[in-house]
Amino acid sequence: MSTKDFVEKDYYKVLGVPKDATEAEIKKAYRKLAREFHPDANKGDARAEERFKEVSEAHDVLGDPKRRKEYDEARALFGAGGFRTGPGAGGPGGFNFDLGDLFGGAQGGSPGAGGFGGGLGDVFGGLFGRGGGAGTRTQPRRGQDVESEVTLSFTEAVDGATVPLRMSSSAACKACAGTGDRNGTPRVCPTCVGTGQVSRGGGGGFSLTDPCVDCRGRGLIAQDPCEVCKGSGRATSSRTMQVRIPAGVSDGQRIRLRGKGAPGERGGPNGDLYVVVHVEPHPVFGRKGDNLTVTVPVTFTEAALGGEIKVPTLGGPPVTLRLPAGTPSGRTMRARGKGAVRKDGTRGDLLVTIEVTVPRELSDKARDLLESYRDATAGEDPRAALFKAAKGD
Repeated sequence: MSTKDFVEKDYYKVLGVPKDATEAEIKKAYRKLAREFHPDANKGDARAEERFKEVSEAHDVLGDPKRRKEYDEARALFGAGGFRTGPGAGGPGGFNFDLGDLFGGAQGGSPGAGGFGGGLGDVFGGLFGRGGGAGTRTQPRRGQDVESEVTLSFTEAVDGATVPLRMSSSAACKACAGTGDRNGTPRVCPTCVGTGQVSRGGGGGFSLTDPCVDCRGRGLIAQDPCEVCKGSGRATSSRTMQVRIPAGVSDGQRIRLRGKGAPGERGGPNGDLYVVVHVEPHPVFGRKGDNLTVTVPVTFTEAALGGEIKVPTLGGPPVTLRLPAGTPSGRTMRARGKGAVRKDGTRGDLLVTIEVTVPRELSDKARDLLESYRDATAGEDPRAALFKAAKGD
């Protein structure tokens, strides 16, 4: 990609977000578009695949705060036409020099001394994957970051699990081993002499260094183009890998796995894999941070008289809790060490909420006994304090 093309490409427009969008807004927009145009969901749709690559490229820049800052600075400097090419751009008689020299040739000087202290070189070095003075050399390129999603059961999220994950990303074409040539014997590009880049401009204007059009910046030309990658040397690759999800993850958590993303180019490092975890609800247990929750019904007599009750745990034997006499409905008790796994390997607690149940049907004997209890407590009014407080007494 040329300098001119890069600064004129609006990544914010690609993702459909404003220029002041937050990281969360950029991430949300990327996930939505990535799901919509993912190759697995649009098999055989070349346009969707191209759109997926554009969205991924935009996220690679805007999703990284440092690269986003560099991109914004580059667009502010060159995107509005601050530097122009063509006759007369340099004044009477004009002048001609390579932007690669401007970005990378100045070593430590100040603007007044004809140098830029490496500032612009740092900006474009980060964006284009090359440092100062490397405008004519093809450099290693880091692989793209890949994002995927996985759905776990409640128990798997608490205890951790190893799950298969299928991913699609750009990688060296397997059919031609990344050479772009069907026979694996590409020739050196005569236009750029294997550098992958050419300079253009003149007539008193600036000279820009662009990727070579003939070889697409690879420095090599396929003599017999590969049918799979059409001579590019890159193709969409799908692979399934086993991913370990740590214990204690929560719904919506985003896990980063370094070096598990798309393969790098020309010896560059692999990108990272980001896995967004979705957790299915459990019919009995809930989650509150590192603690699990459960609601346990008890009878009126158990709550009034007290006693021992058994409480279920997630994936383990039940625990016994002692219920104090006079326990009200809604009281929460704690079973220590029976919750979710923490990062340090310890476990949270199980929070047990007591729910006093009222029987829908009563036997004659039970009714007689309850009526006797009602008569014995006839002088007690549990609502007396309520009415007193309501009157402001």
